[in-house]
Amino acid sequence: MVKVRFIAANGTITEAEAEAGISLLEAAQAAGMPLEGTCEGQMACSTCHVVIGAGWFDRLKDSSEEEEDMLDLAAGVTRTSRLSCQILLDPELDGLEAQIPPESRDMQRL
Repeated sequence: MVKVRFIAANGTITEAEAEAGISLLEAAQAAGMPLEGTCEGQMACSTCHVVIGAGWFDRLKDSSEEEEDMLDLAAGVTRTSRLSCQILLDPELDGLEAQIPPESRDMQRL
């Protein structure tokens, strides 16, 4: 199991555990975070945008050009922004911290 710390836009912290090998998006959705993931991880949207904690960002595999293009469409992008569907959890990421941007909405939950 991999521990992940999600920080909501209002500052609420949710600690979650997820199986290694699943995406950060799947872990976030299982933890009730408002990440829609409209394209279901096909990198055709930016509705799973998260901001990775500064100490964790450099530990991730580099983003692809396609992911960077999708991030250009996301609101509130920062230097440590990533698409959560493109981050596969592994034991080296135990304790990963991801902030949910204020602009995030899960239209399926409204």
